[in-house]
Order: sequence, then C-alpha cells, then structure tokens
Amino acid sequence: MRVALLPALILLALAPLAQAQTPAPAAPAPAIDGGKPLAVVNGKEIPALYGDLVKREMAQGQPDTPQLDARVRESLINLELLSRAAMDKGLDKEPPLAAILDIRRKDQLAKAYLEDYVKAHPVSDAEIQAAYDKAKAEPAEPEYRARHILVKTEAEAKKIIADLGKKAKFEDLAKKQSKDTGSAKNGGALDWSDRRAFVPEFSDALAGLKKGETTKTPVKTQFGYHVIRLDDTRQPQLPPLDAVRGEIVKQLQQQRIRDAITAVRASAKIE
Repeated sequence: MRVALLPALILLALAPLAQAQTPAPAAPAPAIDGGKPLAVVNGKEIPALYGDLVKREMAQGQPDTPQLDARVRESLINLELLSRAAMDKGLDKEPPLAAILDIRRKDQLAKAYLEDYVKAHPVSDAEIQAAYDKAKAEPAEPEYRARHILVKTEAEAKKIIADLGKKAKFEDLAKKQSKDTGSAKNGGALDWSDRRAFVPEFSDALAGLKKGETTKTPVKTQFGYHVIRLDDTRQPQLPPLDAVRGEIVKQLQQQRIRDAITAVRASAKIE
C-alpha cells in the first residue's frame, strides 16, 4: 500500500541543504533495513519502516545510495524534532490542525480498508469474460470522419455554402477561412470520433448527414458557425479481450470499491 506522506515532508528538501552547510560525517548514515531503528532522538526510536516509506517518496527514480539513506535519516530526525516542538507548544490541539491531522489519518485508513476489500474480493476470469461479452453485445455508437469550416458569422458560413455549390473545394476553403486552426491546416479534417466528442448542435447535424453530404445551412454552436461535411462512417470494432483485460479489471475493481462503500453506509446510522 502506498502511503501519502504529510506535507511536512517538505523538510526533505532541508536535509541536503543542512549537509552542504556542515562538515561531512566521518561515515555515511547506516543503510535503512528492517532491524535496528533508523535513529534515536531524545530517547525515542524512529523505526526503520518510517525510513522505507520516506525513502520511497524521496527516491523518485533515483538510485538507492548511501547518500539517499543519509538524506532520509536526516529528514526524519528533523521531522521528529519539529513535530515534538509543535506538540510541546500545544499546536496539535488547535482545532484547524487537529482537524487536518484527523482527516488525513482517516483518509489513510479508508484507503487501506478499500485496498484490503479489493484484495479480499479478487476479480475472476469469469467476471472479466462476462464484462467483455456484455460490451461486445451492446450496440456500438458509429464513428464519423468529418470535415468542417468554422467562421464567426452566419453570413460567412452561408457564403462558404454558396461557394461549395459553385464547385469550390471544401479543403481549400477550410485552409483559407476556418478559424479552427487545428483542423484548418488539414483541410478541415477531424479525427474519427463518435457523437460524444462533439457539442450537441454539431453532433446532431453530423448524424443527419449522408456520406459525402455537406450541411445545407450553417450550424451554430458556442464556437461560431460551422459548415460540416461527412466523409465516412464506420462501426467501431471491440479490441480482443487480451488487449482490454487490464482496463476491464480496473473497472471491476472500481465496482468493488463502490460495493464496499455501499456496504458500510448500509449498516450505518446517518443523520
């Protein structure tokens, strides 16, 4: 389980600075292991486990070196001393900080519970196959390959439609006049997409076209006025199960999490 450490670990940045301003120790700090404590500060042990957690946060792809171990050790010593100083002043009893500490503690416990629940209820191959078969059986939204020309005014759009009627090339007009710079350079071409990729007005107009047909009137959207041509349609093919297995597992695990939340809420008295 990955633990999100408190923001106080900005102190990690102080460790290298402190080392740069003081003489180097005679020997590097002991490597972190699961045996003896990482350090003892005013009689209180800092467990090696703390070092493992902080080291994971600090490493960020860095190699495991004695220098990294030293930074981890110094950071945790700083953290112990400063947190103790804060508690000695009673800062941990102030309502805002006490609330933050409580919320973060509960957040970590909740994450641990959900991870344990998912682990205890693993996704089976039968569930994966059933989810895949269900998706395969559902009618797929057709995908459209279209071109459009976007202009600011209805008059400009009407002029473009008239020019197209006079055999002007759609691609040429798009390159010269479309305000959609992303598609204009490609003659107004848009990627293959289903209707969900477009705003409703554009989507409805596109769905009403036949292959090779252009809108007879300008289509107004929040972006301006569009002239749209439908170049082609296709039915999307569901990838093989092996290609989407990981995504299906994630979706089923998300359902497990929803199940866990529903279960604890069902047995709770909430006023």
